[in-house]
Amino acid sequence: MKLGMLHLFENPVGKTEREVVREQFDLMVAAEDLGFDSIQPAEHHFSEYGYLASPQVSLAAVASRTRRLRLGTGVVVLPFHNPIRVAEDFAFLDLLSDGRIDLGVGRGYQPMEFEGFGIDQSRSRQMFAEAVELIKRCWTEERVTFHGEFYRADELWVRPKPVQKPHPPIYMACLSPDSFAIAGAAGHNVFMSSAFGLTVEQAKAGIAAYRQARADAGLDPAGGRVANLFMIYPGDSMDQARRDFRDPVLWYYRTIAKYVAPPVDRPPVKSYEGYQQVTRMAQAVQFEDLLNSPILVCGDVDYCTHKVIDMAREFGFNEMLCWTRIGGLEQRKVLRAMDLIAGKVIPGVKKVLGDT
Repeated sequence: MKLGMLHLFENPVGKTEREVVREQFDLMVAAEDLGFDSIQPAEHHFSEYGYLASPQVSLAAVASRTRRLRLGTGVVVLPFHNPIRVAEDFAFLDLLSDGRIDLGVGRGYQPMEFEGFGIDQSRSRQMFAEAVELIKRCWTEERVTFHGEFYRADELWVRPKPVQKPHPPIYMACLSPDSFAIAGAAGHNVFMSSAFGLTVEQAKAGIAAYRQARADAGLDPAGGRVANLFMIYPGDSMDQARRDFRDPVLWYYRTIAKYVAPPVDRPPVKSYEGYQQVTRMAQAVQFEDLLNSPILVCGDVDYCTHKVIDMAREFGFNEMLCWTRIGGLEQRKVLRAMDLIAGKVIPGVKKVLGDT
């Protein structure tokens, strides 16, 4: 069971932007000493929900302060970028970090962000598919010729090339069975999220589609990594953990509800399958209900350990992506939770499930 941590760079509590950036950077660097396997900063724009505009910039800084930690993204929103530039940036990072880059990609879901960049969100699926293909070709072909609907290159000499061969691992954000199948056929790893309301049944169907698509593509159906994002906060007691985490978690869902909901004068964009599901959940969520769901793991160490074991068995993931720094939670509390996750929860999980 590999252990990663998502970093949203959100700011609900009136801190300065400099304070938020410094705190998040310190947490990412601390992850290596605490025993985490990876970090995944998330790209977002134009709101307090998250304002890390460029994950690659943050990863360049972290690369200079770490030696072992895998440097991922959770995720780069490909429709907002020229994929040739993405390929260049992350190849450079792979060189800079001695081959520690994992590229997590998605196609985005917040209407405000698409509007801010003047991009038609209803075409994000097609843009995403072209972008992923072009990035891989930029990494693996000496001269790139590509004629798509959105992107074009003619005999382009794209440099540099990454250290990892044939290219750095790609993690694809997946929600529907179709997206799992696309990831499997392309040989990508999977990012899924019970924090966004993915059910056990949906995860099982998605992973089955992923394994079948890998087999149909001539790949080992048992291969590939499946990472699950969920909120986790272990404490020294059940009561303390739940007192600490309640308000940050509720802040998150109240905030995402307003940014995922479509504008009142138009229907939801169909390109994000979880639109209505996430919006309904976020608007109605109660902390006590979350405690009994796979969205949230919060309690003492024994409780968190056993719940992660049960979730891993039910959902079938072999990487856990921790969402712990939420809603401006105090830095000392985040660091204590990270210490408990890496030092006690994960060893307990591995003792039962093994280090897959």
